[in-house]
Amino acid sequence: MNLQRFGAWGAILVGAVYFLVPLIGTLEFSLRMRRDGYSLDAYRSVFSDSQFHQTFGYSMLMALLTIVFGMLLVVPTAYWVRLRLPQMRQVVEFITLLPLVIPAIVIVFGYLRMYNSSSILPLTGSVTGTNILLVLSYITLSLPYMYRAVDTAMRAIDVRTLTEAAESLGAGWGTILFRCIFPNVMSGVLSGAFITLAIVMGEFTMAALLNRPAFGPYLQLVGANKAYEPSALAVIAFAITWLSMGLLNLATRFSKIAPARA
Repeated sequence: MNLQRFGAWGAILVGAVYFLVPLIGTLEFSLRMRRDGYSLDAYRSVFSDSQFHQTFGYSMLMALLTIVFGMLLVVPTAYWVRLRLPQMRQVVEFITLLPLVIPAIVIVFGYLRMYNSSSILPLTGSVTGTNILLVLSYITLSLPYMYRAVDTAMRAIDVRTLTEAAESLGAGWGTILFRCIFPNVMSGVLSGAFITLAIVMGEFTMAALLNRPAFGPYLQLVGANKAYEPSALAVIAFAITWLSMGLLNLATRFSKIAPARA
């Protein structure tokens, strides 16, 4: 037992060193903008850049829209498949896994080919249309994670019994979905939402090829033209990702505590 415990702690230590040493090195480099010592000048330069505020705010807005519309797409789909079309479950799971197999650059080129200004449904001929296309692209990229999170949460509840009980009380499909199903799968929705936030904030290919002022292309632009600011931005992006993971863990923990108290 002692040998197994030592091996487990040894593996954890090796993994921690492997991940933390590059992060510490990046953090240390971001603080050396002044040659006479450490400072936060690189972070001040980043936060004072108007382009940083513009791209960060734009990506946050895109992430919010992606989460909302992705949730409205995934939750009813997972609910209907589990309730009425269980034989289609493997087909839907296969479709939701396709964004993991098909490279993002292939997806965005397909969108540009399909929705350019000369197509039946032009979306790239205006700023609003391109923003809509970018949101749809982000929904596609986040689909595997959002669907898996919601489907896992839906397995923990008796969908059929909830539906029959609500129907016996005279509830319609909208009431069943938004007042019975959504509250019971909120832990899965939040899990998918935080993962989606991390994906959108770091995504480069879609936004760059659609020429949108997103945070991912801004990271690449700063990295190609400056020295210390890219390290500061890398630390900020890492902090956003870990904040999302921490909120995900917190939401999952509260979702487990609430039924126990009930």
